[in-house]
Amino acid sequence: MIPKAIEWLEDRLRILDQTKLPQEQSFIDLTDYHDVVLAIEEMRVRGAPAIGVAAAYGIALGAQGIKSESKAEFFSQLDQILQAFSTSRPTAVNLFRAINRMKKIAAMSGSIPEIKEALVNEARRIHHEEIQATSHLSQLGAALIKDGFTILTHCNAGPLATAGYGTALGVIKAAKEQGRRVSVMATETRPLLQGARLTTWELKQENIPVTLITDSMAGYFMHRKKIDCVIVGADRIAANGDVANKIGTYTLAVLAKENHIPLYVAAPTTTIDFSLLSGNEVPIEERDSQEVTHIQRMPIAPEGVKAANPAFDVTPHNYVTTIITERGIIKEPYEKELAKIARR
Repeated sequence: MIPKAIEWLEDRLRILDQTKLPQEQSFIDLTDYHDVVLAIEEMRVRGAPAIGVAAAYGIALGAQGIKSESKAEFFSQLDQILQAFSTSRPTAVNLFRAINRMKKIAAMSGSIPEIKEALVNEARRIHHEEIQATSHLSQLGAALIKDGFTILTHCNAGPLATAGYGTALGVIKAAKEQGRRVSVMATETRPLLQGARLTTWELKQENIPVTLITDSMAGYFMHRKKIDCVIVGADRIAANGDVANKIGTYTLAVLAKENHIPLYVAAPTTTIDFSLLSGNEVPIEERDSQEVTHIQRMPIAPEGVKAANPAFDVTPHNYVTTIITERGIIKEPYEKELAKIARR
């Protein structure tokens, strides 16, 4: 069984430190919201849905620590907490959805003790909804997976990344549970190796056959007809269906289209940002260049060499075969079909 990535323990937040996997299953108990912010920034907790869940609990945790009996002062300090989380990871829209929900529930509540209780309850609700959404979308998406499929996936989009059932990996797990024989090719996902460290670990826990490949091997296996479909998660989906996901996803999408292989994007509706007309408006996080020049703190490049490190890229919607959500499987025209979800 895969341990819980995130767990609320009344007065603290427990997370599974994803930077230590697969060598070590290390849990961290966080009692200060600053530490939750840092855990998100350092990717000890990562994946768009899981970031949203962790931020919600972190905000609730921070609110519990506010000692003021003045509501004006309470809300002033709460705003500082909200602002701290808003700068932690700029690309994942689930983070901002969680922040807005927590801010709204605080404004709707009564006394300071009632606000604190309401914030904890709302964080739990956000967590529960992600569990339900990822489970449901996985069951729907499994219908796209035929018996005997070999599936290529990129980065990590399982329970670790969602604090729920999983998105891309959830679809694969559900297909197996429904009796279909599946195998997976997982890209290593440079520079932080989420595929090598996390995806392969989760799939082994589920007894799903997996083969690890370097990112640059994907085209080779596609061209040789070894891949039946590509499934990835998403960190933000624009209103027109453009998808922001881990850097390298766009490359896989182009290769998949060239080789007539379907590309499926699995994500809960909390990942859809209806305020953005296209993926051109998605803020792309630029991370520390040392993540590229070093692997697990060991240098692999000449000292002082310049390195770029955008954490995400945007795949235009015309490369996406299907978007799998808990509210249904969506195809082109994405702008029209996603708008129906927004209205609901």
